[in-house]
Amino acid sequence: MSRQSTGKKGRVVLSVRVQPRASRNEVLQCGDGSLKVRVTAPAEGGRANRMLLEVLAEHFGVRRSCVRIISGETSRNKKIEIDEGR
Repeated sequence: MSRQSTGKKGRVVLSVRVQPRASRNEVLQCGDGSLKVRVTAPAEGGRANRMLLEVLAEHFGVRRSCVRIISGETSRNKKIEIDEGR
C-alpha cells in the first residue's frame, strides 16, 4: 500500500482512485501500491466523497472524523489523510 508519513505520529497519506456508482463498496489494492475504492454513491453533490470517507474509515478501523480528503476533491484521483490519533 502506498503510505506516506506526514511526519506526525499516527498520520498517513494515501493515494486513492475512486470508482463511483459501483455495484458494491470495496477497497482494493492496485499494483502500484495505491488503493482503488469502489463506492455505490454517484459523484453528484459530494455523495461519492462522503461514502469514500465512510468506507475508508471502516476499512482502517478509525472514526469517520479521522479521515479527510487533502487533494482531489473533484477528481477520481485523491490524496487521503488518515489521522489515527484523533
